[in-house]
Amino acid sequence: MRDLIFLLFELLSTLVKLARPGGSRTVIAENLILKQQLIIHSRSRQRAPNLNTRDRALLGFMSLFLAPRRIARAAIIIKPSTLLHFHNALKKRKYRLLYSPRGGSKPGPKGPSQEVINAIVEMKQRNPLYGCPRIAQQINLAFGLDLDKDTVRRVLAIHYKPDPSMRGPYWLTALGHAKDSLWSVDLFRAESITLKTHWIMVVMDQYTGRIIGFAVHAGNVKGPAACWMFNDATSGNSWPERLSSDNDPLFQYHRWKANLRVLDIEEIKSLPHVPMSHPFVERLIGSVRRELLDQTFFWTVTDLENKLMNYQRYYNQYRCHSSRDGATPVHSGENNIVDINRYRWKQHCRGLFELPVAA
Repeated sequence: MRDLIFLLFELLSTLVKLARPGGSRTVIAENLILKQQLIIHSRSRQRAPNLNTRDRALLGFMSLFLAPRRIARAAIIIKPSTLLHFHNALKKRKYRLLYSPRGGSKPGPKGPSQEVINAIVEMKQRNPLYGCPRIAQQINLAFGLDLDKDTVRRVLAIHYKPDPSMRGPYWLTALGHAKDSLWSVDLFRAESITLKTHWIMVVMDQYTGRIIGFAVHAGNVKGPAACWMFNDATSGNSWPERLSSDNDPLFQYHRWKANLRVLDIEEIKSLPHVPMSHPFVERLIGSVRRELLDQTFFWTVTDLENKLMNYQRYYNQYRCHSSRDGATPVHSGENNIVDINRYRWKQHCRGLFELPVAA
């Protein structure tokens, strides 16, 4: 305490002297630095003197009045770089106190409004399978905004807490489903609730990304069944010029090739054993599995066909696609922008997906 009182007295008297005009202020500051170093040295007999906050503040303040060459001459137990560091720290603190904004607010762009935050969180709650890019695209499509995936990710990180008990579809949704220029084609299978194998043929347009149609067959698929499934999946559509398929033996069958010749369709084969050469329809099959078949049950062929038809309508008309910059494959031509302050949630695929529409 005595050292503190002495230091304050010396500081006040020095400030009075430094305020006077003339060149004596440099000599006074240099003498005070030397005196303070002697105090530090007498206080600590260790090899490396221990400086406290008062020492750093005083030495840094006095170095304001000295040129760098005089600091190097005045420094005895302290390196000149240390004094310069003290000086720079005091300058930074001064500018921070003088020019930092009051009230703790930081400059920069403002975040999304509370209405947008609520819509993002509710979109995630109602559609747990949606990722940040999909949520941003659906919000932009519905409300005419310009959000990006990073904004959605920051909002969800702060405002969204997933409920472990609500992972997967609701029981009501699952039971409701259980009871009730170039095209690409491919086959995949799905198991019913009784574990009976059903083969699904999907046909898509590579240019627009829309689903042309599905066809379902229970049991093993042979050549004639593959022809019938293709004709059923594409009924009501005009035929394309070309059709892309993989090297499945069914697509090598002579009746399959004869059916395409009758329809005047040129077939293009992907590279053998290279699924990435047939990427669009492979990705579509993955989406159908993740978003529909892994989330619900089906009993019969008719039940599965109804669910695939509902998913086709949702996929083509309402679901955003990253490959199309957030647009849907089929445009209705209407202005579907929704007011962020007045909207409701519309169910698709019996509640598997919910999207905002005008209230």
